Amino acid sequence: MGRSEWAKKYSETADRIGEALDFMEACGVTPETVPQIKGTKFYTSHEALLLPYEQALTRQDSLTGGWYDTSAHFLWIGDRTRFEGSAHVEFLRGIGNPIGLKCGPSLAPEALIKMLDTLNPNHEPGRITLISRFGHDKVEAGLPPLVRAVKASGHPVIWSCDPMHGNVIKSASGYKTRPFERILAEVRGFLRCTGPKAHLRAESILK
Repeated sequence: MGRSEWAKKYSETADRIGEALDFMEACGVTPETVPQIKGTKFYTSHEALLLPYEQALTRQDSLTGGWYDTSAHFLWIGDRTRFEGSAHVEFLRGIGNPIGLKCGPSLAPEALIKMLDTLNPNHEPGRITLISRFGHDKVEAGLPPLVRAVKASGHPVIWSCDPMHGNVIKSASGYKTRPFERILAEVRGFLRCTGPKAHLRAESILK
């Protein structure tokens, strides 16, 4: 860290955090007096790939009667299992967890709408997150048709960006790398495709 151009900024931030904690302690706010600061809420997420594992951890809510996969809060369907008639789609259709759906170059707009109709027939807000994973050189050509189709369908979705999996360079030895410039380019392309407000807000952060 000491050799990084960010070393000074990191040190300044760490000092400010230390000063804030010292101030809180001087005011009597400590883990002993306020037990809540010893804990935190966290959420887990993974691809619902191994169905026997997911099924074994699925439970019925005793109050609502709904079924939930307790292996994680948020589960997603990847490119390998995202097709009509997939057992993975059928499983996730029946649980109440929020669901993610990876969207890449192989996904046609009409197929995406069919998938949304299956996974969220009641158009429940917050139910579906669409995770873009095109790659830096494909996102601005491939994503807009999906965005337009979803908007026309009326499905309420959250758009998210996975800039990692589409930007892999694999060496002869098998090691995978992801150049930061490509990651950043895909994020910027994603934001240009999903709306000017999101783009302008994120650009100020990315700079």
